Amino acid sequence: MSESKPIISVVAGALMHADGSFMLGSRPAGKPYAGYWEFPGGKVEPGETPLAALVREFREEMGIGVSHATPWLTRTHHYEHASVHLRFFRIWAWQGTPQPHEGQSFAWQTPGHHSVTPMLPANDPVLRSLQLPDVLQISCVGECGRDHTLEVLAQRDNPGWVIVREPQKSREQLADFVAEVADIVHPKGGKLLVNTDPAWIKGWPVDGLHLSSQRLAALDERPPHLAWVGASAHSRAELARAAALGLDYALLGHVQPTASHPQQAALGWDGFARLLQDEIPLPVFAIGGLQAADLDTARQHSAHGIALMRGAWQ
Repeated sequence: MSESKPIISVVAGALMHADGSFMLGSRPAGKPYAGYWEFPGGKVEPGETPLAALVREFREEMGIGVSHATPWLTRTHHYEHASVHLRFFRIWAWQGTPQPHEGQSFAWQTPGHHSVTPMLPANDPVLRSLQLPDVLQISCVGECGRDHTLEVLAQRDNPGWVIVREPQKSREQLADFVAEVADIVHPKGGKLLVNTDPAWIKGWPVDGLHLSSQRLAALDERPPHLAWVGASAHSRAELARAAALGLDYALLGHVQPTASHPQQAALGWDGFARLLQDEIPLPVFAIGGLQAADLDTARQHSAHGIALMRGAWQ
């Protein structure tokens, strides 16, 4: 019987610029996968918290003083020599300029267009996650109005990512509204997803699909031929299912009390963070009763970002 691989606890961090660019480092000579590119970091020492390990590793490896970092993704990857339990952080503020204390190289990269190779295998899904926005905007025409929604989008230089969610519309009505939103969003570089029956959207001008928790439960595999697929979740089991199906993100809530669900107890930020403990390998957006000002709080509780409904159209 072969011996099981040791599980090594590791932290890794992405230095983030305001424009969304991030830094990768090459692995130095003498280490496994020398010359491969990765998010810098290292092993968590006994008795050390993940954040303390991140701060220490960035100071030792590149002379950086980490002053503001937020927890992000947690993944396990199996290499030939070991299994690695990875906790990823995003680093928003730091002191100093990266120095190659171990002979490594550094490169700033743009999400979706990394220029360095080869990449450490554990990091490929993480690179894709960095293409996601900070904020997802969810339509609510029944409350905000069609004309107002389209006007708000038209006025924005960067319309961002929009999820059309209009369950009251027929297939034909929804198709017409999706086309109107696409005409505004796509020329400005935005993305458009739609929350509906996957069978409806063939030929529609959309970049992806958002699944309700009910459709997520009924799904056997990720819908093919779609660049982006996400889902709504309300429990750890639903988050795990979204991850197992290889979805790109999940929405989790509701975090705060909402007018649309007055009888349902809110998770609160501590409850939200508890559901993301241990290992949730896909990015999770907080949703429910939030405003744009809640973004940093969401990040501090392990969210990738926030999803706004009414708050997106004010």
